[in-house]
Amino acid sequence: MSIKINPLRDNVLVKPDAPEQTLAAGIVIPDNAKEKPQKGQVIAVGPGTKEEQMVLKPGDQIMYSKYSGTEVEIKGEEHLIMRQSDIYATLK
Repeated sequence: MSIKINPLRDNVLVKPDAPEQTLAAGIVIPDNAKEKPQKGQVIAVGPGTKEEQMVLKPGDQIMYSKYSGTEVEIKGEEHLIMRQSDIYATLK
């Protein structure tokens, strides 16, 4: 079964970048101790609202607040759903 997610209002579906692998003197940092990524790729966007026009589009690389969004799992991969206002910048 294929699921297609269409965010509502000014919500955005984001695929976070993988946490950076850090080695400290030959020690591998476990996944639960790694910094949460603050960058990702927009997968889908809502239509926006009367008050806030949607300026993002699928494929945009973005930077967002560390604790933004709600985590959701889609096809075994972690994604975030967040408001457009939680996104600080697009990356080029």
